[in-house]
Amino acid sequence: MSFVNPLHLQWQFARKLYSEWIGENPQLEEVLKGVDTPTLVIRKSKLLKKFEEVKTHFEGFNVYYAVKANDDPSVIESFAKAGAGFEVASSSELQKVFKFGVSPDRVISSNPVKPLEFIDFCLSGGVDRFAVDSFTEIDKIARFKKRARVYVRLAVPNVGSDWPLSRKFGVDTDTAVEILQYANHKGLIPYGITFHVGSQCNNLQNWFVAIKRAKEVWEKALQRGIKLQMLNIGGGIPARYTRQSLSVKEIATYVRGLLNKYFGIKTLELQMEPGRGLVAEAGVMVTSVIGKARRFKGEKWIYIDSGVFHGLAEALGGIRYSFYLPQREGEELEFFTVGGISCDSMDVVAEKVALPKGVEVGDRILILTAGAYTTVYASSFNGFPPPRVVTVL
Repeated sequence: MSFVNPLHLQWQFARKLYSEWIGENPQLEEVLKGVDTPTLVIRKSKLLKKFEEVKTHFEGFNVYYAVKANDDPSVIESFAKAGAGFEVASSSELQKVFKFGVSPDRVISSNPVKPLEFIDFCLSGGVDRFAVDSFTEIDKIARFKKRARVYVRLAVPNVGSDWPLSRKFGVDTDTAVEILQYANHKGLIPYGITFHVGSQCNNLQNWFVAIKRAKEVWEKALQRGIKLQMLNIGGGIPARYTRQSLSVKEIATYVRGLLNKYFGIKTLELQMEPGRGLVAEAGVMVTSVIGKARRFKGEKWIYIDSGVFHGLAEALGGIRYSFYLPQREGEELEFFTVGGISCDSMDVVAEKVALPKGVEVGDRILILTAGAYTTVYASSFNGFPPPRVVTVL
């Protein structure tokens, strides 16, 4: 049996992601060398290519980009021009979407708990579709508009998702039916069902359980005289960070098979809300090495001018990025721990990262698959500013 060197395996995957990002445009190498650090560089062509891939394989679905994944104006504008819909959770996000001429019928809000002023702002702008998972939320929406459309969020398994979302939101099937019935009683329109299998989901079983539960709610609601119109399968499409993930085609084929089995309704309105899956691989975070040291038991550390408080917060929750230094390709590799720029001891970006042994202060390290949940999480903690954003074709 051949031995697989984990250092080389990690480095080779990072090289693969880098090569695919550069593609047929070697001039992008100069862009990465020339920007100030830290900077998130986004390729619009990759955004649009992924959007078309999702539209092709999820034919018949209305695709609503989850703005929370990356709210940079260039990203929103790119998807707006491509005809995407948008999922928003705040007045600020909705304002950014409206700025690019997006009509209200292309916008939904799937945050189950919304500030009153946001509900009012949405309805004033013509956006009237809201996710709910409590009776209280029904009461809040009914204050403003009796015929607003609501869709109930189910609690479903998030097993195998790198960023689980099942505890904070969602209800069981019986409670979901009760909420829909209550919405009807309050003069709202029981519109449909939604769920979320967890961000960065690589477990097809989650979609199986979710769609099966959705069908149960659909049938129970119908028995009570409530005819629903829409099924929203949320997000969950994974990106490639340090390994291959389920492809859009694999997930779409599986989901469409389940829908044919459990629903089979041609008039069913289908929705989805990809965020990470659309933008993650389009972004590269360009950072610089600002320090190098040996710590406990000879552990080797490098420090970069970004960190968990400045764009890489998902590292705290288990997301692991690929790191690459094209200028040091071919050098001997070692494992390093990567620390962030702040003086907080929590600011550790990753451990056991394969990097060239000779990495030094001033070297540029590229963090791949950094287009999602980076700049939106970034703060100015310790006085260090968030990463800049540069968009290229």
